[in-house]
Amino acid sequence: MESNNVWLVNVPVATLWTSYDSAREIDQDAISGSLDLVSWLEKLTYEPRLQLCDNNLVQSQVLFGQEVLIIDEFDGWAHVVVPDQPSGKDERGYPGWIPKSQLIQQSDWYIKHGPVVVVTSKTAMLFSEKDEQIMELSYQTMLPAIEHSGDRIRVKTPTGIGILKTEDVVLYPSENKLTKRNGTAIIAAGEQFLGLPYLWGGMSSYGYDCSGFSYNMCRANGYIIPRDAHEQAAEGIKIDLSDIQPGDLLFFAYEEGKGSIHHVGIYYGDGKLLHSPNTGKNIEIISLEGTIYEKELCAARRYWMNTGE
Repeated sequence: MESNNVWLVNVPVATLWTSYDSAREIDQDAISGSLDLVSWLEKLTYEPRLQLCDNNLVQSQVLFGQEVLIIDEFDGWAHVVVPDQPSGKDERGYPGWIPKSQLIQQSDWYIKHGPVVVVTSKTAMLFSEKDEQIMELSYQTMLPAIEHSGDRIRVKTPTGIGILKTEDVVLYPSENKLTKRNGTAIIAAGEQFLGLPYLWGGMSSYGYDCSGFSYNMCRANGYIIPRDAHEQAAEGIKIDLSDIQPGDLLFFAYEEGKGSIHHVGIYYGDGKLLHSPNTGKNIEIISLEGTIYEKELCAARRYWMNTGE
């Protein structure tokens, strides 16, 4: 493989499976080259959703246009790491398996040093240059920008040229120049997903798990943080629980806060928590007082800066 070639996700949301044989019959819509995420999620009733976690089937998800490194292949599957998702499991990025049909090789992918657009709507339709609908993209999808004209932006995609509506995206000079905003902005980003069903491993606006939610709301405001809750709790700025502010991440541990960390949420202010709870529940804002979360609260970390934005 030439050094200037990279592997990119060529479906709206690729699920990162624990193994090449993790996907079940009910998961076919999620692993086909013609991905149908909505159909997959509609079929996933409570029990099969719970199995994603309890049977350790899924690790994470990766968005359209995100780069992966292929480290192995087997039977139509690629063992990859995701550089955008820091992880103690592999210093190169989060590891897992993706169907090879959901990846494509590209040269001249200049997202690192050219203008980019980031999807800021919950979802955004990607159009062809003939104005045909190609696919629906998730919140936080990032693509190289080619040309901005009125209410449309031409973008480079893993599969060619596409068009996005200006109202659905924000344009930045480069991936390294995303605007860093404050804790209030992290809260505002999260509020738009109230009512969205929890999805184990979820990293898209079709469903987040607890740490996927905190990761993406921080990313939406200019901060790349570790993918998993226990690693999020080990980085950032340590904040005393008496000094927490909106936008800080709150961590919860078994054994009334003394055991291992199993959950993360975003402090909403006024004693409230904004979080994606667990399978069967939706993203919500709750008062901590009198809940199991109040007993399990063990740490707070701040990843944001007081930018005034």
